[in-house]
Amino acid sequence: MTISETQSQTQNPLWKSTMKVVSVKNKDSFVDLELPTPEPTGQDVLIAVKAVSVNPVDFKVHSRTPGELSEPKILGWDGAGVVVKVGPDVTLFKEGDEVYWAGSIIRPGSNAEFQLVDQRIVALKPRSLNFAEAAALPLTAITAWEGIHDRLRIGEKEKGKTLLVIGGAGGVGSILIQIAKLAGLKVIATASRPETLAWVKEMGADVVIDHSKPLHEELAAIGIPEVDFIYNTVDTVRYWDTTVRVIKAQGSIVSINGTAERLPLGELMGKSVSFHWEMMFTRSSYQTQDILEQHHLLTRVAELIDTGVFKNTFTADLGPINAGNLKKAHTQLQSGRTIGKVVLSGW
Repeated sequence: MTISETQSQTQNPLWKSTMKVVSVKNKDSFVDLELPTPEPTGQDVLIAVKAVSVNPVDFKVHSRTPGELSEPKILGWDGAGVVVKVGPDVTLFKEGDEVYWAGSIIRPGSNAEFQLVDQRIVALKPRSLNFAEAAALPLTAITAWEGIHDRLRIGEKEKGKTLLVIGGAGGVGSILIQIAKLAGLKVIATASRPETLAWVKEMGADVVIDHSKPLHEELAAIGIPEVDFIYNTVDTVRYWDTTVRVIKAQGSIVSINGTAERLPLGELMGKSVSFHWEMMFTRSSYQTQDILEQHHLLTRVAELIDTGVFKNTFTADLGPINAGNLKKAHTQLQSGRTIGKVVLSGW
């Protein structure tokens, strides 16, 4: 061990020269490995990862793995932990800070004991939550917040208008309902099982309709045949015809589910409807000028959690972060029946 490593270990009790990671092995499995701990440079903070959560992007990226990988590939885009070292250009954090973040899709992820993350997409975690609870929030909160405020641009004049949330009980839907309510919208969320219906109501939805039935019929039955805004968290193509049918003239749509199919956007022209993609990795992937907004919005979400305005969306902790538990988490999420967010914590 070098002198600098010895000094770092003395200064940072959490720091180690090597780290446990869960790497992709192939498109169906993971493997536990040990790798050198990276060093922070520039605006990066090195964080000791205490908990992670899983999201659909995890299993989507995993499923596209080509054969057996010869080099480690670390997934995971939701974490909570403790800053152990900072790069020379870091001004927002110091060693010992308890933080949460969603990371960058073009860098190694949070399924590792230590992760390098740009300080501008990190925030102090909610003080009222433990690490497992905090890890459930970042990616979904960013996705929902950006969709409402940066894509749909909901402001004062939109208060009282209607938002249809397709998929209200999932990770994004759960926090989206709360963000939309805070923005002053009337939220109509979809769910299909008694337990998801109850969850969506607990998150604050004004009305819940059944997405196992035709949505235009469900909306007509509650006296709201058309809505001002639609946020699709489930499947852009499957709900396209319904979306075109129930969106109001001059309304707006946001979707988080990409597709290789060509969307018939011309079907929206007659109503002058705007369509938006929301991809929470855009700012970090392209180093946009406003990348710091993700730090600010996560800071705001933490405040809203700590003051009791927002409810946490954590529902289950599947145990330590390892290959077996991560596979279990992916399988559970792929079932499409997960409520809220599933987390792994500890090593």
